[in-house]
Amino acid sequence: MKKKHLVTDRLITRITGWMAGIIVLALAAWGVLTIRSWYLYEQTNDAQVQEYVNPVIARAGGFIVAVKFEENQVVKKGDTLLVIDNREYALQSEQTVASIRKSEAQLQVLESNIHTLEKAASAANSQIDGAKAKVWKQELEYKRYKEMYADEAATKQQLENVQATLDVNNSDYKSARENFEAATSRITDARAEKQVVEAEIVRLRALLDRHNLDVEYTVVRAAYDGRMGRRTVEPGQMIDAGETLAYIVNNETDKWVVANYKETQVSHMRVGDTVNIVADAFPDEQFKGTVISLSPATGSSFSLLPPDNSTGNYVKIVQRIPVRIRVDGERKDIDRLKVGMNVNVFLPKKQHHG
Repeated sequence: MKKKHLVTDRLITRITGWMAGIIVLALAAWGVLTIRSWYLYEQTNDAQVQEYVNPVIARAGGFIVAVKFEENQVVKKGDTLLVIDNREYALQSEQTVASIRKSEAQLQVLESNIHTLEKAASAANSQIDGAKAKVWKQELEYKRYKEMYADEAATKQQLENVQATLDVNNSDYKSARENFEAATSRITDARAEKQVVEAEIVRLRALLDRHNLDVEYTVVRAAYDGRMGRRTVEPGQMIDAGETLAYIVNNETDKWVVANYKETQVSHMRVGDTVNIVADAFPDEQFKGTVISLSPATGSSFSLLPPDNSTGNYVKIVQRIPVRIRVDGERKDIDRLKVGMNVNVFLPKKQHHG
């Protein structure tokens, strides 16, 4: 029985030794790979996938009639996302159209009046010429009778009659001139009124364009190819202009990673460096990337309350520099990386910098 226990103990000891050896070898291999990785790469796990996530904003208020999208739906540029009741905006457009037609009718009336006044002014001008000729003829007559009266060839009554006729002709001439000036003034007034109506038509047409835009804004469309985010609106809901209705992820732009490297890691980084990216969601796959920019300041410098080290309570903390990395590859492959995913970034240290 004792011999049997000895055999069992030796077997357990042997198995334990093999297991310990395997663990030691695994730890040694892990250590070698880790040290090699630290030597070859500047790496960080403080990195996330980013992409343009833009709000869908209502440019017109009203009741929602229909919602044409679902959460996470793929949409194309120009696709209808939702429809707002447009009856009030359509009525405003119709009222403006009616006002334009009324002003255009007033403009036609004014143009007709101006034409009539121009004819009246032309007639008054003709009367001036006739009255002036009568005055000229009567002045000669008066001069002749005055000479005859001086030679006692004409009576004083005849001279007075000629003079009275001259006064009447002068009065008619003055009246004709005043009539012409009045007609000219009425033409000027009518033309000024015409300019006012024309300006009103321009204003009303601009207002109509605005109302037509409001009608168009009641149909909210996708601004680009993308994928819809969370849906928070339903038919019958009242919304205001400027309200955010949903979010859309832009598929027409690049996808990138923001890697927050320690300040001690960025001394040799350059724009254009190639990068290896491993997502936590796909640990067995590697994505390629390219450094496209380094932040001009540390992340803490952009915070609402940047740290002030002049207070005397200084504790040295290694700062982080955001590095923007474009994800390269086919769109169908990189679309698996979703906004906000955590990734590990490996930037080879030895890269040629021309």
